[in-house]
Amino acid sequence: MLRCQAIYFFQRFTHNAVSKTVNFPREATVEDVAEVYQLAYQEGVKGITIYRDGSRAGQVLSTGKTEQADAGVLVPRKRAKTTTGVTEKVRTGCGNLYVTINSDDEGICEVFSSLGKAGGCASAQLEAICRLISLALRAGIDTDSVIRQLRGIRCPSIAWEEGKSILSCADAIAGVLEKHTTGYEGKPRLEDYGLVKNLAGQCPDCGNLLVYQEGCFVCPSCGYTKC
Repeated sequence: MLRCQAIYFFQRFTHNAVSKTVNFPREATVEDVAEVYQLAYQEGVKGITIYRDGSRAGQVLSTGKTEQADAGVLVPRKRAKTTTGVTEKVRTGCGNLYVTINSDDEGICEVFSSLGKAGGCASAQLEAICRLISLALRAGIDTDSVIRQLRGIRCPSIAWEEGKSILSCADAIAGVLEKHTTGYEGKPRLEDYGLVKNLAGQCPDCGNLLVYQEGCFVCPSCGYTKC
C-alpha cells in the first residue's frame, strides 16, 4: 500500500485535504479497495480517490494492455502471425473470382478475394466485403450467420457452374465458406432450378429477368438488349 502511505506523507504537511488518486490494476479486488480506505482512515488521510484500470472506456493513463471493459462489445482477436488456408476459383457472371480462406488455431480468421484487374470498382467492393467478413470472424461471429447474410445476394450477371447457380460475387464467397465449414459441396438447391432457363440473369436497367430471343438476351419489360 505504498500509494496510500505516500498520500499520508503529503497529508501530514497540509491542513486541507489532498487530492490524490490511488490507481489500481485491472485485477484489483474488492478487498484491495477496502484495505486502502481502512488504511487511509487509520492514518488520518482526509480524502482519496480510487481508480481501477479499465473501469472506463476512455482513460488518461493506460498500460497499453487494457481490454474493452464494456460488456457485450465484440472485439476482434489479433491476427495470428502465421495462418493456413486454401484458394478456390469460382466462375461468376463478372469473371473468375479467386476466394482465399485462412485459418488460425481458433478457426477461420480471414477471407480474401480477387476479381479481374486491381483498382476497379468491383475489386474495391470485394475488398470491403472481405475485410468486414474477416473482422466478424475474428470477433467470434458464427460462420453460419455470415453465410446466411451473403447467400442469395443477386446481381444482374448470373453464372452457372457445376450444376449450381452463382448469383453474385457475395453469393460465391458464401458458397466457398459453406464448403469449407460444413462440407456442403454446392449441389443444386431448390431455388436454383428456376434459374436454369435464364442464365443471363437480371436486366441492369429495370431488374426484370432477361430472356433469350432471336439470338440475344433481351428484357421484355424495358427493351434492354445485351447485343
